[in-house]
Amino acid sequence: MFEITFLGTAASVPSAGRGLSSLLVEHGRRRFLIDCGEGTQRQLMASGLGFRRLDTVLLTHGHLDHLLGLGGLAGTLNLWRSTERLAIHAGPAPLRLARRLLEEVVWPDGPPRLGLDWRELSPGPLLAARDLTVTAFPVRHAAPDCFGFLFEETPRRHLLADRLDALGVPPGEARGRLARGEAVVLPEGRRVEPGQVTGPERRGRRVAVVGDAGSTAGLLEHVRGVDLLVIEATFLDADRDKAEARSHLTVGQATRLAREAGVGELWLNHQSARYPAGAVEAEARAGFGRVRVAADFDRVSVG
Repeated sequence: MFEITFLGTAASVPSAGRGLSSLLVEHGRRRFLIDCGEGTQRQLMASGLGFRRLDTVLLTHGHLDHLLGLGGLAGTLNLWRSTERLAIHAGPAPLRLARRLLEEVVWPDGPPRLGLDWRELSPGPLLAARDLTVTAFPVRHAAPDCFGFLFEETPRRHLLADRLDALGVPPGEARGRLARGEAVVLPEGRRVEPGQVTGPERRGRRVAVVGDAGSTAGLLEHVRGVDLLVIEATFLDADRDKAEARSHLTVGQATRLAREAGVGELWLNHQSARYPAGAVEAEARAGFGRVRVAADFDRVSVG
């Protein structure tokens, strides 16, 4: 199961009710902080999420409203020794900018106790674990080396208790190995294959997160069929000329992508303070029924 918490949902400039871009994706004991706008560490504390097991940052791009909070966050992690190492994943240009921020501004006199792992992104998997794959995919925006992220649970087959009992598979390690897709040999020498005791394969849950984007071109193949899509929608369709000039999406572009991709649920992020309350959601619901406009500290579960 995935847990997504929106920490900052403003567009470019914070407002009284919205912080700058950041959200946390949790899966089991893994935590992924996507973007780290100014004030993110305060949002983590205000949300009750804190800094435990926070050791991975994924940057969508290098604009300051998406990474300037990294200096303060890394400084606190180092001061409190909340983690031994912090891995920062970004495309080449934003990674260079983040590295200058930490090495030349935060710690100009030498490296911190906190270990920093600089991971340059390219399209493809950045994590391939037994239960989870995280993939980076390119996004078009008015900044170099922009990426979105796809989180995919490994498909699973559930064990069937009646078949396990009928074959005499004892509880414990043997059943655990079968659940992991491994064959087991019982004490009497009889071999049991996973297919003998499992039901139909169940597709794992899938979540896609897109930061700032000037176009939806190329995104369809990466977000098709996801259970949850998080994507920016900074402008209403009436202001599509402003959206194009600033390399951002309109509500209509975001909802059309969701329809074409057949996503389960759409959450719109990166909200401008120029519109009255409810205007973005009203326009969005006309284009895609299963949609929410994210607010700071909103949480959604997928599982």
